[in-house]
Amino acid sequence: MKDIINYYYNLNVESVEDWDTIYFFKWNRDNFYFVPLKRTEKELVDLIEVSKELKLRGIECHDILLNKFGKLITNVYETSYILLKPIGDIYEEYNIKNMITFNNNLILTPNKSNLYRNSWSKLWSDKIDYFEYQVHELGKDKDIILDSFSYYIGLGENAISYVNNTNIKYHKTDQDRICLSHRRIKYPNYKLNYLNPLSFIFDLEVRDIAEYIKSAFFAKEDALNYLKEALKINHFTIYSLELLYARLLYPSYYFDIYENVMNHTEEEEKLIPIIDLASEYEVFLKEAYIEINKHAPIEGINWILNKK
Repeated sequence: MKDIINYYYNLNVESVEDWDTIYFFKWNRDNFYFVPLKRTEKELVDLIEVSKELKLRGIECHDILLNKFGKLITNVYETSYILLKPIGDIYEEYNIKNMITFNNNLILTPNKSNLYRNSWSKLWSDKIDYFEYQVHELGKDKDIILDSFSYYIGLGENAISYVNNTNIKYHKTDQDRICLSHRRIKYPNYKLNYLNPLSFIFDLEVRDIAEYIKSAFFAKEDALNYLKEALKINHFTIYSLELLYARLLYPSYYFDIYENVMNHTEEEEKLIPIIDLASEYEVFLKEAYIEINKHAPIEGINWILNKK
C-alpha cells in the first residue's frame, strides 16, 4: 500500500501502518489516514460542501485530500479510498456541552439532502430483519451471539414501537432541530473521529447525545450524569425527549459489534462485556426515564419501570 499512496499522492512515505482496513502514516510530522470510503459518491459531494461551510464559519474539521489526478476517491483493488489529514490534537475530547454547540453550527438545507437521516423506525426494522436472516443462515457457530441475540432483538423492537408511537402522538416542530450530527459517537469522544467529515450526517440533535450516553455507560462512566447535563443545557420538546429515550433503548452498542463479528473484523468475545452489563443497563433505562420525566411526561415501558 505504501507504493500506491506514494504514486497517487506524490509523496515519499517511508512506511505505512496497516490497521485492518485503515492505513496510517506520517509525512512532514503530520498524521494521515488512508481509509475505505463507506459513503456514496453523492454523499461525498455533500460532505465536501459541509466541510467548506464549516471552515468558512471558522469551525475546524479534518481535510479530505485530492490525489494527483484531482480526484477525491482513489480506487485500489476494487475498493474506494479517501486520504484524510486530521487537524490539531487528535486526542482532544468533546463533551456534552461541546457537542451541543457543534451540532447546531449547521442546519439542514436542500443541498445537504443526501446526508439527512429521518426514518429511524424503518432503518432499525430493516436492520433487524436482515440480522435475523443473517443469524439463521450464518450464525450457527456463533454461540455467544446465539445466546444473546433474541434479547437484543427484543430491545430493538421495543425501540421501534416507541418511535412509531411517538410519531403518532407528536409531530416534529421547528424546535426539533435537524442539525449536523454523526453516524456514530463513541466515548471518549476524540477529535480524530468527531471532526471526520466522513462521519457527518444530518439528524435530530438528540441522536449524538444518546449515542454518547450509551457509549459512556459501557465505558463504565456516569452516563446518568451526562444525561442530566444534556437536559440542563437544552430545553428539548417532548417529541425530541421521546426520541432520545427511544435511542437509549435501541442497542446499537450490541449491533455495531455484532456486525463487525459477522464481517470478521472483531472477535465474538467482544460482546461479553456488553452482555454482562445487560441488567445494569435496564436499571439505567429506568433511571433515565425518571430523569427525562422531570422535564416532560414521556411514555414509560412497564417491564423497565418494574425493574427492581
